[in-house]
This record gives sequence, structure tokens and C-alpha cells, in this order.
Amino acid sequence: MATDIRLKEELPEITEALVATYTECSRLNHLGHQPLPSRDAVTDILADLADVLYPGYARRQNLHIGNVEYYVGELIDGLHDKLTVQVARALRHEADCGSDAEDFSQAAPDLEAAAQQKAITFLSRLPDLRLTLEEDVRAAYEGDPAAKSHYEIVFCYPGLEAITVYRLAHELLSLGVPLLPRIMTECAHSKTGIDIHPGASIGPGFFIDHGTGVVIGETCDIGRNVKLYQGVTLGALSFPRDGQGNLLRGKKRHPTLEDEVVVYANATILGGETVIGHHAVIGSNIWLTHSVAPYTRVLMEEPTLRIRRPEDREGPLMYHI
Repeated sequence: MATDIRLKEELPEITEALVATYTECSRLNHLGHQPLPSRDAVTDILADLADVLYPGYARRQNLHIGNVEYYVGELIDGLHDKLTVQVARALRHEADCGSDAEDFSQAAPDLEAAAQQKAITFLSRLPDLRLTLEEDVRAAYEGDPAAKSHYEIVFCYPGLEAITVYRLAHELLSLGVPLLPRIMTECAHSKTGIDIHPGASIGPGFFIDHGTGVVIGETCDIGRNVKLYQGVTLGALSFPRDGQGNLLRGKKRHPTLEDEVVVYANATILGGETVIGHHAVIGSNIWLTHSVAPYTRVLMEEPTLRIRRPEDREGPLMYHI
């Protein structure tokens, strides 16, 4: 540790200069308001939800049919309390921001009641959500010959983790809960490298193989039994603006993938009017901004390889890997 105490005399001046920016750069601070949702609390909620959705895989071992109901019941009771607090904070912040939404314009006690109802409704959807996740696990096992078992997929596959968190976040978003869904999916994004906006609509049997670098935009519509590989981007082609040049939010900006579509590595599909017909196959490294019909195969022409042996001295050495 530094021992020159005289240098510490500069710290009050640094503090004063920093605090002065809190007025000028007000978007970067949250002062004088009710508490925001806690990222740590949301992470804890996701861990509890993983135990509920995949009992025996996560924190608690030695579960069996005789004790699982007690364990899950305790988790559900805790989730009710944790969710109510965090949802209420999110609703209150939205109300402070002057939203016109009905839920957000009520008094604080009503926000607490609204938060509790949303928490209960969300928890009531978990049984159906597990049925959807069962289809996702099935699709992963059937779509990846490297998978040795369904257990391996639940334990190890980052794609399933990202999809699980997305499906939870999507349910909260559909209930009108702000902030928390994005916090959830960004937690998964930071862990898996897979970025799925909670507003996207994704059918059951969804499989992301490998997954790193996958981006799925807010207004994507994805059908049943769709398979994506790493590096796929389902993005916006352009951002519509009003007469003053401001972004128009909530418009369909991202593509639609119908049932049974396969998109290979590093393909980019853009645009809200772009529809990939059912059973279509999009090859690697494709850049696609228009619709394709069902059963279409979109492939790059095979590149011409130039291979030179080490004894060939003309030009640079080139090897085929």
C-alpha cells in the first residue's frame, strides 16, 4: 500500500469534481428515488428457478419423489417473496419515469399488490414452461449426435441455459414487468455468449448448437423445432424513424423463421419483412435480407481453393485445412 499520505489530500477535490458530474450527467445515476431492482437478487432468483425447473441438477442433490415436493414448495414460497419485491421495485421505477401504462400509474401500495399478482401469475406458468423446456431438451438431443444423454444437455449445454433464461424472462415481459426480463437475459448473455431479447417469440423444440455469438432480436418470430448454430444473427436491417428523426420503437424489425428451419454458423438474416419459410436451410456465412420460400436451401458457392506444396517456390504457401 502506498505510504505518501500527502497524495491523499487530492482525494476531496477528486470527489467534488466527480459529484459535480452527477447533475450534468444525470442519466448515469439514480439518486433520490426508490431502490431499483437488484442484479444480485435477480441472479439469486434465477438460481432458485433453475432448481425448480431442473430439480436435482443444480444446488440440491439427493432429491427423490418423497422429498422433492417439500423442497420445491420451500423454493416457490421464497420465490414469491423475492419476485414480489423486485417486481414492485421495477414497477415503481417505471411509474417514477412517468409511463402512461395503467399498472405503473398507481400509488405505491397498489404497485405492491400488482407486483404480488404478477409474481403469482408468473409462478403459475412454470409447469407449462417445463413442458416447453422438455421439448427444447429433446430437440437438442435429437439434433446433436455428440450428445450422449439428456442429462448431458441439461448439465452442460450453454444453449439450453440461455433458452431457459429467455423463456422465464419472456413470461415476465408478457406480464408487463419492466427491467427484470432484460437483467435476466443479460445475465445469461454474459455467461453463455448468447444474446436473446426477452421480447422475441420462440416456439418449442428450439436448439442452439454451440451458441457463442448468437444474437436474436426483440421482434423475431421463431417457429417450432428451429435449429441455430454459433454466430447466427437475427437482426434489424434498418431502424424506422418519425418525422423528427427519432427512433420508432415497437415496430417489427427482425426476421421470422417458420417451423423446422435450420440456420448454420455465422449466417446473418436481417429485416422485419424477411420470412424464412418452413423447412428451409440457410447455409454458413450467408447474408440474407429478403424472404425465401419453404424448403429452400440458401448456400454460398463453394470457394476455389489454391493449394501450394512447400517445394513450390512461386507465390505464398497456401494449405487447405
